[in-house]
Amino acid sequence: MKHTRTLRLAAAVVATLVGLTACAGEQPSDDATAQSGELKLGVVNPNTSFAPWEAAWAMESPYLQAVYDTLLRAEPDGTIVAGLADKWEWDQSKTKLTLTLRDGVTFSDGAPVTAEVAAESLKRFRDGTAANASYLTSVADAEAVDEKTLLVSLKSPDPSLLTSLSQNAGLVGSPAMWEDPDASNNPIGSGPYVLDKEETIVGSTYVFDAKEGYWDPESVHYDKITMNLYSDATALMNAIKGGQVDATASQTPTQIPEAEAAGFKSQLTEATWAGFVLADREGKLNPALKDVRVRQAINYALDREGLVKGLAAGYGSPTAQTFDKSSDAYLPELDDAYPYDIEKAKKLLAEAGYASGLDLVMPSNNFVPESEFAVYKEQLGKAGINVTWETTGDDLFGKMLGGTWAAFPMVLETPKSGWAGIQFALAPWAPFNVFKGTDPKVMEYMTTLGTAEGEEAQKASQDLNRYVVEQALFAPAYRAQSAFFTKPGISVELQSDNGMPYLWNIKPES
Repeated sequence: MKHTRTLRLAAAVVATLVGLTACAGEQPSDDATAQSGELKLGVVNPNTSFAPWEAAWAMESPYLQAVYDTLLRAEPDGTIVAGLADKWEWDQSKTKLTLTLRDGVTFSDGAPVTAEVAAESLKRFRDGTAANASYLTSVADAEAVDEKTLLVSLKSPDPSLLTSLSQNAGLVGSPAMWEDPDASNNPIGSGPYVLDKEETIVGSTYVFDAKEGYWDPESVHYDKITMNLYSDATALMNAIKGGQVDATASQTPTQIPEAEAAGFKSQLTEATWAGFVLADREGKLNPALKDVRVRQAINYALDREGLVKGLAAGYGSPTAQTFDKSSDAYLPELDDAYPYDIEKAKKLLAEAGYASGLDLVMPSNNFVPESEFAVYKEQLGKAGINVTWETTGDDLFGKMLGGTWAAFPMVLETPKSGWAGIQFALAPWAPFNVFKGTDPKVMEYMTTLGTAEGEEAQKASQDLNRYVVEQALFAPAYRAQSAFFTKPGISVELQSDNGMPYLWNIKPES
């Protein structure tokens, strides 16, 4: 789950204070910082947990990549390459994956990385509390064939499994963590760095020291990495202007010109969509949303071009689909599937029995500017959709995914395939299928995509996308551009399938 605002919103209120504290307590660094062996990395999401079976990913990936290895890795373009496993092979049915672990890798406590530990790690993640534990729903079992050979057996084919094993589902920690009641703060991994607990202030500043004898020395570019949390947009911008960070992700598009004016380079990516998750499609909480005409009316009520200008400062592309141009599901014509049409929205509401208006309660929070909620309320109100914003705090994420609201505004990752889109937000076990409804048509597409390849997979993904848009399962407004900022002397390669670049791709310029 991967932007960006998904987890940031969940802890925004609590983290704002610690972010401000971290900003105030630092002194500006000079331009030589990045070359001196230390990277000061600004992070914009609090760390959910260092326990692999609880860990998040997306904007939290730097915390975890510092101390852990994953079974596989992903290149910036998403290509899967070796990680802890240097060989892997599917059987003919694509339901059995055999991975061979590299020799001689140990955890920071000296324990060896074995297939038995890796197998247990996979099962703990599958059965754990991570927000996307469902990514391993297809895993029936994981077992050690011998010390270095791991066999993963699936209930049915899963085209996303290799990618999942390059993210938090593939994290492997020392077995010493399994019985540690404070495992969420005490990582023991085989990764390139070790957490300096004496210098670390949980929830504010995390300090990592390079580990001697790491198996992949070419991916270690700094002797020390300090990650400072800036969950408040103003605090982050102050840190950029004050030279207190060397590299960081943006929080809002409006920060891009400010950061560039401060001398930072910005690399832009369009890997998220902003708009509304119309979660209660079965009408359990708000019966109106069960009617496709109501969901379509919400889509017609959005002035997408105006929202790009007003909310994203022009850094975005109007769209009515959740997939981006790099996805095999993308269809250009679906960007314009719901042109701004207030009268059409009103007509659809009337046909659905809501000619006098529709009441919709959704959450707001203190991190996102109040003006954003006001703009959405005004636009929907013109069509007769009366929005009441219910203010919430650091319990937002849990309440949102727990079914407290029938719909909610959000910025979410754009899935890179039809299969990924199903696993993220459409299947009954998907984290953003909040009410866990089952859509038979979606499940048909999932069955096809489980084994389809090439043109067949692309066609099925595009058909799925068309169905999702026609049924108005979401109300996207625009694909948002985000930026990663670096001061002079630092280079970065962005990750196509993650909101944050991977740690080893942030390095001093040669």
